[in-house]
Amino acid sequence: MVRQSTALALDPSRTAIVLVDLQNGVVGMPVAPLSGDQVVAAAATLARHFRGLGAPVVTVTVAYPAGEAPPVDAPLPPMPATMPPGWDEVVRGLAEPQTDIRVTKSGWGAFAGTGLAETLRERGVDTVVVAGIATNFGVEQTVREAVAHGFAVLVASDATSSVSAEHHEFALTRVLPMISRIRTVDELVKASA
Repeated sequence: MVRQSTALALDPSRTAIVLVDLQNGVVGMPVAPLSGDQVVAAAATLARHFRGLGAPVVTVTVAYPAGEAPPVDAPLPPMPATMPPGWDEVVRGLAEPQTDIRVTKSGWGAFAGTGLAETLRERGVDTVVVAGIATNFGVEQTVREAVAHGFAVLVASDATSSVSAEHHEFALTRVLPMISRIRTVDELVKASA
């Protein structure tokens, strides 16, 4: 991965943390290279730090998909007829309901059809830090949509995971560096201090 040589500095008043699909029904799935619990712990550290600096934190969950999926060559496994209670709730202890921005998406990305771009612009945000599950699905699509809306984007590499280590690594080393900057939670915290 190639990194720019300039030092990273984040202005918390212009930065938002976007946590993708860290909900009960997703975090418990088998993911790699980090477990769901490891991703949540890293994301909680990131969110806590930026909340303490007054930056907005966005918790994004995916709603139960309605209707037929479009035709694809490699469909995902079929969804059950009903989801267990609480499957779509943000993992306990991660969200601050009184202050966080809550977004429910129906597709892979957090921006399409949710009004998130407008909400962040109203708060003066021009940079987003994205974390969550899965790196090459919801996280990558959220990054693509954020870039399309004109935001500068960073991905918290150690606060993401995917269906396999290979999927995760491909996204972090081949795709995401071309449309965002990749940093660890520790690097992001230091850049905002």
